[in-house]
Amino acid sequence: MLIRNVEQYQNNKPLVLKHDWVSIDKISKNLQLAVICSEDQNFLNHHGFDFKAIQKAMDNNQKGRRIKGASTISQQTAKNVFLWPQRSWFRKGLEVYFTFLIELIWSKERIMEVYLNSIEMGNGVYGAEAASKFWFKKSAIKLNRNEAAALAAILPNPLRYRANPATNYIEGRKNWIVRQMGFYGPLDYDTKK
Repeated sequence: MLIRNVEQYQNNKPLVLKHDWVSIDKISKNLQLAVICSEDQNFLNHHGFDFKAIQKAMDNNQKGRRIKGASTISQQTAKNVFLWPQRSWFRKGLEVYFTFLIELIWSKERIMEVYLNSIEMGNGVYGAEAASKFWFKKSAIKLNRNEAAALAAILPNPLRYRANPATNYIEGRKNWIVRQMGFYGPLDYDTKK
């Protein structure tokens, strides 16, 4: 958040910082499920690293296609909470270390709570509660499936994309996420898929 504010200042843009931490029980299950379906469908089953997704991304990247990542929600949480945004092998090594620690110490529900309270979901808009109010003028607990999917759809690049009104591209991603939510079924942190 601090780094983003410095970037805003350096680029002579208005300083924007919206952030309201809320507990996981104050965040719609719809948003929790939408993020899992969009970002890391094996979240409840892996221990911080999805090796099949990593291999798939490496195969894709070797073919010279658009670079794909394979970071799990746990890895993204480690990066967002403990590290800085610029890519380097050193930072990636620290990310592995912190991911291992949070998977060891925190429950999946706690990882999701920290993730949904720390991710950027718009220019200077951090966390589910601030994003819900910013994009939909309501609390995060009241998000329906479509609104939750719209927020999840902008996560790859929240500075470029809008959750509401959605562009055609985001509308397509949102519809895909809603379909994935239907396939995934109800979210239950106590049972593994």
